[in-house]
Amino acid sequence: MSITEDKKSKRQFIQETAAMLFREKGFAATSMRDLAKAVDLQASSLYNHFPSKQEILWEICRENATRFLDGMKAIQEQYQHPAKKVEALIRLHIQIATSDATSVTSFNDEWRHLTEPHLSNFRQMRKDYQDRFRAIIEEGIASGEFRPIHPMVALLTLLSSVRWIYDWYQTNKKLTTNDLETQLSELVLKGLFK
Repeated sequence: MSITEDKKSKRQFIQETAAMLFREKGFAATSMRDLAKAVDLQASSLYNHFPSKQEILWEICRENATRFLDGMKAIQEQYQHPAKKVEALIRLHIQIATSDATSVTSFNDEWRHLTEPHLSNFRQMRKDYQDRFRAIIEEGIASGEFRPIHPMVALLTLLSSVRWIYDWYQTNKKLTTNDLETQLSELVLKGLFK
């Protein structure tokens, strides 16, 4: 393993451990000393990898926002019909939430602790994602595929319907991820269909 790879893996380990601590204690209650202890480093050595707790949170939020945006863009290119796009987006949310629940928890629950310029950057990424999702809903309404309801009501309801998964699924793995995707997609989409 090269020095660069070793440093990258150490940085990733620190970030994953920070996400776990942020989930357990919250961002505000987690100190760099707590993190240094958890990763078995001196606090001064920790700063060689991340200049601040804020930078760690930004990396977690940025990486997750990028995963969602990249998934959104791929879905927009892959599917033609709005219903297929919405179903694929629900599945995307479930896949990301169940594959990395700790990081997604920090992303969902702790982003408000970001400071500028990271907060504005994160909000822009989030807005881009929501605007794209809303446009899919509007397209489905215009084509008659979805009921004529307010697009923001539909968007926020859809997003709310998948936000709980990262927390619940960690302790209730009685369903496979595929079963969860299928059941939630059917439940949500049948409420949209005419």
